[in-house]
Amino acid sequence: MTRALRDIQTEAGETTAPRPRRTRRRARGVDPIPWWLTAIVVLVGLYFILPTLIVIPMSFSSASTFQFPPQGFSLKLYENFFTNPVWLTSLRNSVLVALLSATLATVVGTAAALGLHNLTGRLARFARTVLMISIVTPAIVIAVAVYISFLKWQLVGTITGYVLAHAAIAVPFVLVSVTSALGGFDPKLLRASASLGAPPHRTFLRVTMPLISRGIITGAIFAFVTSFDEVVIALFLRSPLFQTLPVQMYNSVTVEIDPTIAASSSLVVTAVTIICLVLQFVGSRGKTR
Repeated sequence: MTRALRDIQTEAGETTAPRPRRTRRRARGVDPIPWWLTAIVVLVGLYFILPTLIVIPMSFSSASTFQFPPQGFSLKLYENFFTNPVWLTSLRNSVLVALLSATLATVVGTAAALGLHNLTGRLARFARTVLMISIVTPAIVIAVAVYISFLKWQLVGTITGYVLAHAAIAVPFVLVSVTSALGGFDPKLLRASASLGAPPHRTFLRVTMPLISRGIITGAIFAFVTSFDEVVIALFLRSPLFQTLPVQMYNSVTVEIDPTIAASSSLVVTAVTIICLVLQFVGSRGKTR
């Protein structure tokens, strides 16, 4: 009896033994990834990560100039960043402009996505093209056009000019994100809400907005990051009284050799990375529910 049970267990173990990963891929009809494609992906990833691996260690250097590998360990560059009023004012201006630009872009982009969701034909395609054109247009072209226009309207060097310009280049990100969220939206819910007597604004707040809130939040975050990191348009709109952090970082390299840019760059990279990771984490949790 015992020997028979052992024979059965042995046969079951042989039949249920895990197959190699390559065999399982082929059984599912998935071809294995070629080694050369993996090598290309790794090289591209290293190409993008390499500058960060150089800048972040330099931000902890005790030297008074740019040096790599860093000589010694010190936090004086971070201390200079958080105690220098020029850097702090630039950081405050960037955060303020990014918040206002992201808010305006989110409102405009969400409204545009809702308005274009059910539209078809040439007019709808033309409207989408106009709203998305800033993504494919070179930044220097947009900057020159914005500068010429804002110079006539006396918006150069003002916070209003920064907000309008940055919101214009951030709207496409919100439009894409909200349009994607609307792809799984059931229009029958709107008719059900209207049949129950809800006005349009309450239907939007109670039905539409909760269902597409993930797309709105994603677009708002991308709009904030786009505005916070923008430098080309900001160089054209800057003034002695108002400039953003990317402009100050640009000046610290071109006008003066200030190694504090290593600390500011590390802080910006870290902040943007954390925002993207949180966004990815929230998105993955939403898919698993």
